[in-house]
Amino acid sequence: MSKATHDGWAVWFVGLPGSGKSSLARGVRDHLLERGVNTVLLQMDKRRTVYFPDPKYTSRERETAYAMFVDEAAELVGQGVNVLMDGSAYTVAMRARARGRIARFAEVFVQCELEEAIRREAGRPQGLVAADLYERALRRKRTGEQFDDLGEVIGVDVPFEVDPDAELIIDNTHLTKEETLGKALHFLDSWLGNV
Repeated sequence: MSKATHDGWAVWFVGLPGSGKSSLARGVRDHLLERGVNTVLLQMDKRRTVYFPDPKYTSRERETAYAMFVDEAAELVGQGVNVLMDGSAYTVAMRARARGRIARFAEVFVQCELEEAIRREAGRPQGLVAADLYERALRRKRTGEQFDDLGEVIGVDVPFEVDPDAELIIDNTHLTKEETLGKALHFLDSWLGNV
């Protein structure tokens, strides 16, 4: 597979569910659009239902979905589109696939302590992601109870693999949304000016 090398670029916001990566990705997109920078936001939670209309939430399905997600982003970048990617991507290998396919690529790891991610996730309404993700994963771990719509949960069943070479790591445990957005935008201004 060849690397996408046209004028487009991709930035992938990764981290635990509830870390704030989706809010950050949307905030960056909105800011860039206001500045006239045409940008597409690919959200893994939305794309997964396109890739797998009847998801089984298996490990193999997750790996395939992330490969398709990267390939979709790389195709857009190859067409000159700027892409913001929003997806947990809990293994370094998932992000390495993007690095191998996309010439102008950056990873933004939105770090968050698990307890805070659990608190945030519990407060959001059910939407694209199953409700009470962490609560049910912890109950499953404790009691063995199974849930058809719940695969392995990052941070409970599988660890998030940190890449120390990520272009930006933001500890979002105690920051406001505005502070997190400011850090991301400061990085992007510098990164886009130097690539």
